[in-house]
Amino acid sequence: MSSPGSRLLEELTLPQVKEKIRPSSVLVMPIGSVEQHGPHLPLTTDHLVASEAAKAVASRCGEDLDLWLLPTLAVSKANEHAWAPGTLWLRAETLLSVVSDIASSAATTGARRLVFLNSHGGNTPLLVVACREVRLSLGFQTFLLHPFLPLDHGGRSTAAPAGELGMGIHGGHDETSIMLHLRPDLVDMSLAVRRVPDRLAGNRHVRFGGSVPFGWTSDDFGPDGHIGDPVGATAREGKELFEGAVEMLCEQLAEIATFDFGMDPDDSR
Repeated sequence: MSSPGSRLLEELTLPQVKEKIRPSSVLVMPIGSVEQHGPHLPLTTDHLVASEAAKAVASRCGEDLDLWLLPTLAVSKANEHAWAPGTLWLRAETLLSVVSDIASSAATTGARRLVFLNSHGGNTPLLVVACREVRLSLGFQTFLLHPFLPLDHGGRSTAAPAGELGMGIHGGHDETSIMLHLRPDLVDMSLAVRRVPDRLAGNRHVRFGGSVPFGWTSDDFGPDGHIGDPVGATAREGKELFEGAVEMLCEQLAEIATFDFGMDPDDSR
């Protein structure tokens, strides 16, 4: 029996699913990763951020917006870190198949809105494709959200130090601060060092966050596996970043909850 305030789909009984899940319900599928994050952060970083953000959002606005959380997908497309022992990863085609299969299963609930809440940048391009494919195959209205939009996919950070040169994309200042807030017991700041690809800073286009995407693996930029400067990270900044992300996600989900296709007759004039 689910607890009164639970928004976890898996805690419902079959009769409760039939009673509580409606076409207007919004299903939220958190997606993380288990991968190396340098010497100072745990493999679970992306998985933990996805799970904790989803739970915080459900607590804050889940009842008002009729949100229901699917189980977090912990293993995803992370083979840019495949060189590092402990990293678990799916091939691109496998992730698309897994997401499609879960969406097919979730469609039986009768809900018509499905949100991918993704905290691993390596998944982002594939999940854009998945949104379109699931829309075509199942008729779901599909959406992609990030607790923190990756810097190399257009995201921006107001907390990151200037020394990261806008390229703190993995295990840098922001991610380390967030982990110091969520799970400080898993962070070893004595091993935190700056690893920023300064040689790319002069490029306007071929750089992280530039207009030309390029293939890379995390050990292309040094043996530590992270890209950024975690040295000055703090739990206080992590708390601010996390709480700001939850507020933004609830704003985005409020629009998703009422989103529909179709043009107003006035729009065609």
